[in-house]
Amino acid sequence: METLVAAHRTLPFQTWVRVRNVANNKTVDVRIIDRGPFVNNRIIDLSHAAAQQIELIGPGVAQVELTVISAPANPEPALFAVQVGAYRERTNAERVEKNMLAAYGAGKAVERPGNPSVWRVLAGRENSPEAAESLARRIREEQHVPEAFVVRLDP
Repeated sequence: METLVAAHRTLPFQTWVRVRNVANNKTVDVRIIDRGPFVNNRIIDLSHAAAQQIELIGPGVAQVELTVISAPANPEPALFAVQVGAYRERTNAERVEKNMLAAYGAGKAVERPGNPSVWRVLAGRENSPEAAESLARRIREEQHVPEAFVVRLDP
């Protein structure tokens, strides 16, 4: 929390990003080390230290602009999926996982450790963000899951 790091849904780990707070023009450079945010319409989660540097501690959210300043030399090949839900109960996640597997050919429940743990359910295995977004649109329409969004799969 006290280092300049962030979470992003699709950028490769170890990517450096400059984040500019549009309201006050302050910037901070952060390294992507985690996946998230898992809230609709948010594009990045900053550590406490990074949020302090661009004065986001009070408001918590703001309009920001991202600029990739350095990508990893040899990123893992990119695969993308659609997060269709997050569940505290593993049995609920497994039920949705089976539904996604039957409907779209790929479904996986992934534990995100914490207190309590959360089980994220991912559908699909796509080679591009565009293909994953197409799948996300289908899932939003066919499964009535308006919060479905694209995430990068990590090895």
